[in-house]
Amino acid sequence: MKHPTFAGIAMAVSAAALWGTTGTAQSFVASQISPYWVGALRLAIASAFFAAYLLLGRWRRGAAATLPEAVWGWALLGGITIAAYNLSFFAGVKATGVAVGTGVAIGSGPVWVGVLQALMSRKVPRPIWWLGSGCAVLGIGLMLGDGGTETRFDGIGLGLCLLAGLAYASYTLVAQHLVGLTTPPMATFLIFSMAAVIAVPVAALVSPGLTSSPAAWVMVTYLGVVVTGVAYLLFSHALRRVSAATCVTLTLAEPVTAFVLAIVVVGEQPGTLAYGGLALVLLGLLCVVWGETRPQAAGSLP
Repeated sequence: MKHPTFAGIAMAVSAAALWGTTGTAQSFVASQISPYWVGALRLAIASAFFAAYLLLGRWRRGAAATLPEAVWGWALLGGITIAAYNLSFFAGVKATGVAVGTGVAIGSGPVWVGVLQALMSRKVPRPIWWLGSGCAVLGIGLMLGDGGTETRFDGIGLGLCLLAGLAYASYTLVAQHLVGLTTPPMATFLIFSMAAVIAVPVAALVSPGLTSSPAAWVMVTYLGVVVTGVAYLLFSHALRRVSAATCVTLTLAEPVTAFVLAIVVVGEQPGTLAYGGLALVLLGLLCVVWGETRPQAAGSLP
C-alpha cells in the first residue's frame, strides 16, 4: 500500500480499531478504578510511551532544541483539547448512560470537524463526505440504541458529550497543523504531555484517592500504551496523508470494533436494528473512502 492516501486511510481505521477495544477492556475492571483516573492515567502513560519511542533514536531530529517556537503554543492548545475530551466524555457518559453519551460524543465529532474546517478554510466538504458521515452517525445511533441499556436524557450530560465531540474535532485540526511543524511522534508526545499535566490534577480533585487492583493497572497500562499511544501515533501519521474531516469520519469504525468484541468476547446479543446500524456505518465509511480517493473538485474538501 504505497499510495499516501490509502496508507493514511489504513492508519486512521487501524487507530479506530484499537480505540474500539476500550469498552471491552474497561468492562473487566470497571468498578475497581474511577473513570476520571482512567482518563487521566492513560494520558500520562501514553506520554511516557511517546517519550520512550522518541528516545529509541528513530526520531532524533525531532529533539526539542530544534523545534520552532510556534510548536509550543499549538502543543498547549492540543493538550487542552485532549484533556477536555477525556474529562468531558467520561463525565457526560456517567450522566447520560453509555448508549446516549457515546453516540452523542462520537457521532458529533464529524459534524464538528466539518463545520470547523469549513469555517477555517472557507471551503465546505463535498456532498459525498456529508452523505457518508451522515450514514455512519445514523448507524452508530442504531447500534448503540438497540442494546437495551439504560439511558438518561440529562441536559448537562448531553452538553458535556457535545463538548467532548467538539474537543476531539478541535484536537484533530490542531494535531494536523502540528504534525506539519514537527514529526508525528514529537507532536503526540508534546500534546499528550500537556494533557496529562492538566488531567491528572483534575482527576485528583474530582475523584477519590487512587486505589486499584493489579488487574486495573494492567487495564490502564493497556489503554495508555496500545489504545492511546499506538493508536494516536497511527492517527497523527494519517493526518499527514488525508484531510482532518476524513480522518475523524473514518474513526467512526471504532464502534464497529466495539460491536464485534461485545459479541465475541462479552457475549452480548444485539438486535436486528443494531446489525442494520452496522451496515449503515460500513456504507458511510465506504462513501468517505471513495470521496477521499477520487479526484477532488477545485475549492472543495474531501
